Amino acid sequence: MDGDGHNRTETQRTSAVEPSTALAYLDPHYWDERFAHEDHYEWFKDYSHFRHLIQQHVKPNSSVLELGCGNSQLCEQLYSDGITEMTCIDLSAVAVEKMQKRLLSKGYNEIKVLEADMLDLPFTNECFDVVIEKGTMDVLFVDSGDPWNPRSATVNKVMAMLQGVHRVLKPNGIFISITFGQPHFRRPLFNAPEFTWSVEWNTFGDGFHYFFYILKKNET
Repeated sequence: MDGDGHNRTETQRTSAVEPSTALAYLDPHYWDERFAHEDHYEWFKDYSHFRHLIQQHVKPNSSVLELGCGNSQLCEQLYSDGITEMTCIDLSAVAVEKMQKRLLSKGYNEIKVLEADMLDLPFTNECFDVVIEKGTMDVLFVDSGDPWNPRSATVNKVMAMLQGVHRVLKPNGIFISITFGQPHFRRPLFNAPEFTWSVEWNTFGDGFHYFFYILKKNET
């Protein structure tokens, strides 16, 4: 099949599982159904658009946790850049099973893929050098209401996620968040007094900019 035909097929596969409302993104059944029919999708551009930022902050010998891996190729692209000690998690058992099979078929045996909830990370304290998420935290905001004053239920979920990330990061570890979320909406959460990390960000993308946050633990 030629490139145009391939692109049309991928678009058809994606549109077939697009939700009628953004609230569907909070439903685990939606993700299971989507991942069952979709082989690959990248939220917020692919790795090539922010590779230069990753390389500034992530060393090849880093132990990396990816939150909400879905069917993204991010872990494979990181692996190709020499970052081989990786653990990927997703809430969808369908996504996890398909990712495990895909990685094994390509010989990426070192990458671990686990079914787990980012709001209740099943890892010991201070065990990762880097935690990275791309578009995963944004799902928590789909029913947040006023972005300047999000609902308490949304704030509680986001804080549970951030507390877990902070806990599993090693001293001087880095949390990378790739998101639509603009700094004036994210900083009040990232800068909660319980966290001992500094907050900085870059942007990438043509026309529309995405945000690449770097939170360095113990550097307030």
